[in-house]
Amino acid sequence: MATIQPVIITSDLDRLRTFYERLFGAMEVSRFPEDGPTFFVNLKLGDSELGLVNEAATDLSAPQRILLSVKVDDVNGLLDQAESAGGRVLGPSNDMPWGERVAHIHDPDGNKVNLTQPLR
Repeated sequence: MATIQPVIITSDLDRLRTFYERLFGAMEVSRFPEDGPTFFVNLKLGDSELGLVNEAATDLSAPQRILLSVKVDDVNGLLDQAESAGGRVLGPSNDMPWGERVAHIHDPDGNKVNLTQPLR
């Protein structure tokens, strides 16, 4: 059995960790090292995990090739909170023909994040 864990490399680990905690209720489950400057933080979001790696030389202008998609209970409610958490809303949500409401945001580093919600 295989498991995939997305890991985001960032030049500002604390800012990115705070964004995912505030917007999605992520909980820190581990960090390395436990003492001293942090290199890696593992966050729990529902049934998933997201890793954050602190790398001061990260080029935030490099093209992104992976889209983080997060299934949530209320897309529109999170859109209202995204900017105050440090993100940027790219437009309103849309109901898609495959049965999901979808909205696009950027996290504080400019990473693309899809918010998805099953339509009832």
